[in-house]
Amino acid sequence: MRIGELSRRTETSRRLLRYYEEQGLIFSDREANGYRDYDEVFVDRVLQIRGLLAAGLPIRIIKQILPCLRETRAIFFEEATPEMLAALEEERDRMTARIRCLERNRDAVAEYLAAVSGEPAVRTAA
Repeated sequence: MRIGELSRRTETSRRLLRYYEEQGLIFSDREANGYRDYDEVFVDRVLQIRGLLAAGLPIRIIKQILPCLRETRAIFFEEATPEMLAALEEERDRMTARIRCLERNRDAVAEYLAAVSGEPAVRTAA
């Protein structure tokens, strides 16, 4: 499929798809006219990349774990190295800290809205 179709099916800009290709996260064949031709498997792969980025993983880590992705959003390591495990633990801890920060900010916004509206603040369970 051409880049436009991959872009449409994954809701990812063409520019971002080219960036993923530059980073070695996806690849394409070139047609005789120079157009990129992506295999069907890259629809799921791009969605996986976007999900991992949304979770806070940096591209350097995503690039290391992509070979371990067997199906959509499932990670399977046959032989995880100590370095990979340490990097993933570090990323997990970083994401946990981000979640805590987001929860504090969400609660502060809720309290502000309650104060402005004169209604009791609604806190969500964490």
